[in-house]
Amino acid sequence: MHLSLPPFWSSWLPWSKPPPAFSRRPRLLAPGHPAAPPDASFLQPAELRIDVDPPAATIEDELAALHGRLHTPGDRLHGIASIPLMDDPDLLVRYREADGERYVYVEDLRRGCLAGTTVFNRLIELNRRADRHLRAPHSRYAPAYQRRGLATAVYRWALDGGQCLMTGARQSPGAHALWDRLACEYLSGYARVKDKALAYLGAEVPTEVLDDLHTRRFLLGRRWTLERLRAATGMG
Repeated sequence: MHLSLPPFWSSWLPWSKPPPAFSRRPRLLAPGHPAAPPDASFLQPAELRIDVDPPAATIEDELAALHGRLHTPGDRLHGIASIPLMDDPDLLVRYREADGERYVYVEDLRRGCLAGTTVFNRLIELNRRADRHLRAPHSRYAPAYQRRGLATAVYRWALDGGQCLMTGARQSPGAHALWDRLACEYLSGYARVKDKALAYLGAEVPTEVLDDLHTRRFLLGRRWTLERLRAATGMG
């Protein structure tokens, strides 16, 4: 996110283009208000806190560079371990950890390219206590590999391993839909993140609360309960 550079960019790729613009719900102002545009009375609420998807070319360039690093002797990504995650024999899943963050790379062996990657980032908004248990996943998958359940399988792998997940400040439309699907299988809820502290908001929240940038959604990993999360993170 351009609001603050997350730690994974240090081992990701230099950003050679400006970050994508964000789609925010418009603030409804009364006609005649000094800050209101001429057609303010006709503004309609947009889907909340959803990013504009990055261009496909940008994603494919990033993935091509990462694929090159995976096969460059001496690079930190060369020779990293693989995990048995996908049923498709053409897909190899590589994995590493660094600075408390998890990096997953899905490689298409037959085509000789990287299908996509998911990074489970630490959340700088959290205090140390909550940071031990929550990670924010961010995914990049090439258009040809989207809607094939690859990111879903990676998220399930993390959740089934006991990792609790939390959204960042914004989501892409695809990530928003993915979280909705996973919420049918894993315990889900909303929390307010402010001043490094968590406050539980409930399993569902009204639109005006969801629109607040301090509101985050979470998914509980296997063997976790809401009570355990509250005790472990100090969530009020």
